[in-house]
Amino acid sequence: MIDVLVPMEQEGTKAVVRAWLKQVGDRVEENDPLVELETDKVAMEVPAPAAGVLREILLHSDEDAVPGAVLGRIAPVAEAGMGGQAAVPPAGAGSRRPSAPAPRPDRDAAPAPDRETRLSPSVKRAILQHDIDPAHIVGTGRGGRITRADVDRAVEEATRVGKAAEGVMPAATGDIRSHFVPHDKMRLRIAENMLGSVTQAPHVTAVFEADFSAIIEHRHRHKAAWAKEGVKLSYTAYLVAAAAEAMKASPSINSRWHADKLEIYDDINVGVGTALGTKGLIVPVLRQVQKLSLKGVAAGLDDLVERARAERLSAADVKGGTFTISNHGVSGSLFAAPIIINQPQSAILGVGKLEKRVVVREAGGVDAIQIRPMAYVSLTIDHRVVDGHQTNAWLSRFVELLETWPID
Repeated sequence: MIDVLVPMEQEGTKAVVRAWLKQVGDRVEENDPLVELETDKVAMEVPAPAAGVLREILLHSDEDAVPGAVLGRIAPVAEAGMGGQAAVPPAGAGSRRPSAPAPRPDRDAAPAPDRETRLSPSVKRAILQHDIDPAHIVGTGRGGRITRADVDRAVEEATRVGKAAEGVMPAATGDIRSHFVPHDKMRLRIAENMLGSVTQAPHVTAVFEADFSAIIEHRHRHKAAWAKEGVKLSYTAYLVAAAAEAMKASPSINSRWHADKLEIYDDINVGVGTALGTKGLIVPVLRQVQKLSLKGVAAGLDDLVERARAERLSAADVKGGTFTISNHGVSGSLFAAPIIINQPQSAILGVGKLEKRVVVREAGGVDAIQIRPMAYVSLTIDHRVVDGHQTNAWLSRFVELLETWPID
C-alpha cells in the first residue's frame, strides 16, 4: 500500500481536508488530483503519488491535515487487478467509510445529450463548499456548461428560498429583524490570522502623503506601448517597485522577528492583497522584486492577479512573502489604520484612494495653491522590530521615489 501524505510544506497556519476528488475503489493515475486541502491562504490539490486504486481514506472533509499525516492509501496497479477494474475492498477493511460511494452527479450520472457536463476546478470547489447538487443548476456556458457565476446564482437563490421558508427572526426587543449567514472556511481562517497578528505584535502606524503627478505622467506615456507587448501597467506596479527600492533606506522593514534575533531578508518578496469580492482576500507573492524592472514587476503582477481571481493560484504563489502591500484605495478608502501585519512579516504598506486635492507648493520662491493627485500612504510596523526613526526613513524614501519618478 502506498501512503498519500499531507505535504510537509504548506502556506498558512492550518490545513483541513476540503474534499476528496476520488472515492474508495476509484482507479487513479500517477499525479491525478486526488484530494483538495485548504489553508487560510490557498486551496491546494494533493496528487496521487502512484497509479493504482484508492483503498483507504483516513482523513475526511473538515478534518485537520497536519504536515506528514496520512490522508489515504493506494493499492499499486499490480495489486489492484488487471484491466483497469478496481477490486472492491472487503467489508470492514480499509476506509472508515467502506461502503460503496454514492453516485456523484458530476461524474456518474448519465449526461443529458445536449448538456456539457465537465466541471472546471473552480466550479467543483464551489459546489463542494456549498454542498449543492450540480444537476439542479442551469448552466449558461458554452454547450450548457456550468460556470462559477451559475453556482453563485444557485447559492443565492437557495439562500433566498431558505429565508422565506424559515422567516426572519425577530430580536428580543421586537424591533430588530435579522438573519444568519454561516461563515465560510476562508473567512474563518482570515479571522484567526487577524486576531493572531494583533495579539502577537504591537502595531504602530505612520502616515505620509504622496503626490502621484510623476507616476501619472510616466504611466500616460508608456501604458499603451506596453499594452501592445502584453504588459498591463497598473499603479500597483509602481508601488511594488518603489517599496523594494525603499528597503535600502531601512532594511529592517523587510525582516522577521525571532525570540533571540532579527532575520533580515536579502530577497524582497512582495505580497499584494487581492480582493475576491465577497469570497475574501488572498495575497499572491511576487518574488525577488529587487531584481525586476518596472516592466518585469508589471508583467508579474498581472499574471498573479489574473490567476488569483480565476482561483488558479498554487500554494507556491502565496508562499514566502517578506513584505505586503494593501492598496485599499482601489475600493474607495482614503485611509485605514492599522492595517494588520501579515505574520511573520514585520510591516505592511497601505495606500489610500488617489484623488485631486488642494495643496500648497512653492513656485519661484512664493507659496502657491495648486491642485495635485494625492494619496495617503501608511506603514504599519511591528514595534518590536523597528521604531519611528526607521519607519519614517522608509516612508520618506518611498514617497520621494514616487514623486520624482523619471517621466521617460
